[in-house]
Amino acid sequence: MPNAKRKSTRTKEDNGESKAKKVKTTSEAESAVAEKVADDIATETNFSPTEKKTSDGRSSNLKLSAWNVGGLRAWMKKDCLSYITQEDADIYILQETKIPNDKVPKEAKVEGYYTYWNASTEKAGYAGLALYSKEKPINVTYGIGVEKHDKEGRVIVAEYEKYYVVGAYIPNSGRKLVRLEYRQEWDTDFLTFIKDLDSKKPVIFCGDLNVAHLEIDLKNPKSNKNKTAGFTDQERDGFTKLLDEGFTDTFRHLYPETEEMYSFWTYMGNCRAKNVGWRLDYFVLSNRLLTNLCESTMRTKVMGSDHCPIICELAM
Repeated sequence: MPNAKRKSTRTKEDNGESKAKKVKTTSEAESAVAEKVADDIATETNFSPTEKKTSDGRSSNLKLSAWNVGGLRAWMKKDCLSYITQEDADIYILQETKIPNDKVPKEAKVEGYYTYWNASTEKAGYAGLALYSKEKPINVTYGIGVEKHDKEGRVIVAEYEKYYVVGAYIPNSGRKLVRLEYRQEWDTDFLTFIKDLDSKKPVIFCGDLNVAHLEIDLKNPKSNKNKTAGFTDQERDGFTKLLDEGFTDTFRHLYPETEEMYSFWTYMGNCRAKNVGWRLDYFVLSNRLLTNLCESTMRTKVMGSDHCPIICELAM
């Protein structure tokens, strides 16, 4: 490094100009990313309603979408709101919005949708959800009624005539599994909550559940088992218990042996291009709604976050 100790000859004006150029370059990079995301969304091949039908031959008339957006502001800068108009779902659940309720930009509203927001009251820029709905729900509630959980802004519930929609961003057990014990407490309390809802009306439950349930649900199960958040025995058993109480993982119900279908890829190591991923995002139905199920899948081509959107289509 022959020039490592060379004294800088830049003036304050030079530094200011350099900073301006850097800002401009960052803006141009963001614009390029937004254009790329918009192109990816526009070229997604199958936003139209599924041609698949229920087991008794009924066509879909209700489409839902869930997406962990990894921060609403950054997501919007990538022109990802265009996904909402392109997909044309009846209901969207966005997770990890990371924005206080009173800071939601007016641009986040989309014509034709009622919008509802739940944010963390404990930490700014943490967790959070949004619900977009073409039909105005009968009622919308926030949280599961347990204060230590609800302060993190992780659940939003919309009640409709025939069903509940529950959007959730389930706690991550953290690096070195520091929150695994808390995650187990969450799973127990959430199961009690969702069973209570199910006793009143059937439930459509969706979001980033932060668990890869089966070995088929991640690329490298052996190296991650009981070492990495999302693939411990405790987390997987918690999800199994929920399913055993009268609920079904819709994707695995339709595609029990399909491999290498993921909804999350870390930004490190070019994992998305290599499809080294995890299936962490789910649509879960009360079992009595399974006769209404037409399709459940992932929009793996849609960029804009380290997760992709997932969709579920039902004949209601």
